[in-house]
Amino acid sequence: MATLDRAVKELQSERSRLERELERVNAALSALSSLNGFGRGRGRGRLAKTRTAVRPQRHFSAAARRRMAAAQKARWAKLRQERAKKTA
Repeated sequence: MATLDRAVKELQSERSRLERELERVNAALSALSSLNGFGRGRGRGRLAKTRTAVRPQRHFSAAARRRMAAAQKARWAKLRQERAKKTA
């Protein structure tokens, strides 16, 4: 019975050691993921307790991309007109 009690105590101490090690690994992962932009370090708050939850990327529709392109072309045209007025 004494050997069984000793085995249980050794297993419990091993479990507590492994829990501490796992906490250190989780802390290292959190630090590294925040450097990569996936953690709380950049204000996104996407880290779960043990796994990283990634948001799906947002995609623009073709019509939205056309509107953005047209708006950018209009901005450049306006800038070119202003430059032409200054040089003339």
